[in-house]
Amino acid sequence: MEQPLSIHFPDHNSGKLSRIRAVVQALIGALRHWCARTLAVKGKINERRKRPTGSRARRSRTATWVGLFVSLFGMLLIRTVILRTAADPRHPSVILIRELLYFAAAVSLLLLVKFWEKKPLSSIGIETASAGKSLWWGLLLGVICFAVAAVIALLTHYGHGEASKAMDRLPTWLLTVVVFRAGIVEEIFYRGYAMERLREVGLSRAGAFVLPLVIFGLGHYTGGGANIVIALVLGGILAAFYNWKRDLNANIFAHTLVDFVANVVPRLAGM
Repeated sequence: MEQPLSIHFPDHNSGKLSRIRAVVQALIGALRHWCARTLAVKGKINERRKRPTGSRARRSRTATWVGLFVSLFGMLLIRTVILRTAADPRHPSVILIRELLYFAAAVSLLLLVKFWEKKPLSSIGIETASAGKSLWWGLLLGVICFAVAAVIALLTHYGHGEASKAMDRLPTWLLTVVVFRAGIVEEIFYRGYAMERLREVGLSRAGAFVLPLVIFGLGHYTGGGANIVIALVLGGILAAFYNWKRDLNANIFAHTLVDFVANVVPRLAGM
């Protein structure tokens, strides 16, 4: 049987090829080792950046305690100082100054979050959902709160005290300022910041829920017992929603909507 034709060339370069192969493999091994070390070093650097150092952690913790003091007691301190120093605390000019101080405290707290704590505003529930979702959830939450508030007001005859009469004497534009301040500042203070940061410093979920709620409710003492009850009940609904959705924009919209419909709309409608 005829054998297939085969041609054999002398392998004069086999030794040289093996040496080249060895050099290439060594280079590849060195490159892998360098890449592994580089990635490991970068990983450690990133981990250190994410994990605050001792001094940075202490500064952040100090900022949080200052923020908690502002959020829980800032409005009470401003109100107390004005009540003790102003000749007529219910004069429109005095109320305007009070409202501006409340807004200034809220802005200071937001700046503290951004530049002292170095955290995003989403850490206190701001812009954690789309505008559409916040709007719809806020509308639903506002309807629920308004219905509950109406029932409590009927049962307690709320709206006939001195505080309500003082509100009725305010010009409409100033009453609108008060309404928007309440919805914005109170939700930032007692829901967004306080509930989030109390958890971070070690308080239980229940404690972080109850403590700001109690301070929020008692802070409405100038409106009488019925106002405290309404604040506690509605504050509890708002806090429960925030615990569920963490959507502070929806909370702000709902709170503002309820106060606006209850206080400003009747005046605009001539009621």
